[in-house]
Amino acid sequence: MRFLPLLFLAATRALALDPAPEFKGSIERLDPALDLLIAPGSKIEVLASGFTWSEGPVWFEGGLVFSDVPKNIAYRWKEGDKAASVFLKPSGATKVLTDQGSNGFTLDARGRLILCQGGDRCVARLEKDGSFTRLAERYKERHFNSPNDVIIDSSGTIIFTDPPYGVPEGKREELDFHGVFVITPGGRILPLIKKIRFPNGLALSPDEKTLYIAVSDPEQPRLIAYDFNPTARVENNEAIPEVTNERLFFNAKPLCSAERQGLPDGMKVDTQGNVWTTGPGGVQIITKEGKLLGSILTGQPTGNCAFGGDGSDFYITANMFLLRVKTKIRGVGF
Repeated sequence: MRFLPLLFLAATRALALDPAPEFKGSIERLDPALDLLIAPGSKIEVLASGFTWSEGPVWFEGGLVFSDVPKNIAYRWKEGDKAASVFLKPSGATKVLTDQGSNGFTLDARGRLILCQGGDRCVARLEKDGSFTRLAERYKERHFNSPNDVIIDSSGTIIFTDPPYGVPEGKREELDFHGVFVITPGGRILPLIKKIRFPNGLALSPDEKTLYIAVSDPEQPRLIAYDFNPTARVENNEAIPEVTNERLFFNAKPLCSAERQGLPDGMKVDTQGNVWTTGPGGVQIITKEGKLLGSILTGQPTGNCAFGGDGSDFYITANMFLLRVKTKIRGVGF
């Protein structure tokens, strides 16, 4: 099914955003190894501000595309721009099941934008003519809760999380679980994991053998890891992925405080396998062995992050801010 939205590309006029409070942030170094990833003296740049809740950044066609979820708008920022420009409006609520806009983005092998549309409760693809092709709308004839984050493995399998954050107050969830789903290259929609409450951000290790999931459960905020097998079984001549060996990768609970707001949310992985995850106070940088090296402290609840540019620009969507930190490492895929 396809829907033609109002599409504003980078040439659209820059949006005049409401002024935001002064940004105060810092880089917290807990281990000297962080110096190999972020040079001492590096600063946190404020690129744009005035958003309601910024989310889901991805580097797309020479610029950064990201969501303002409550406004139902996706913005675009490019180097040299003085402000962000409207890229998609509406971005995630077109049928108006809810008023939530787009959330997480990723790119497929052909460079097309794949997006979680919280309002329409679906995962969709943006086509060149500006239309949306809906890739997943329901599971067993029931609407998803609100697809939140999405990644794609090298085989073309799409993986997305479906927490309940976009379900309107007073409405019941149609599914009785918060799922992690896959869309196979052949278009089948299957649950990968059904037992996690509040699954959120996703990432695969560089070798795609480990799947990381951020769990934004206020009672147990954490990152968990699974062994990921993309060809665990074959059904209808198509490989079906499975996960095994669930384990705690990082416990974020000890970091939570009144000064460090936020829960585990979006994440990315660099070429050495380090996990960069939003969480209490900003972004935590964690080795593949689960050791915390330090944090990019934003002073804000922080939703998501992405590598961009040549792969060594690290972008952060933190509440009303779009931020950047230059790194000495590249993200996977660059």
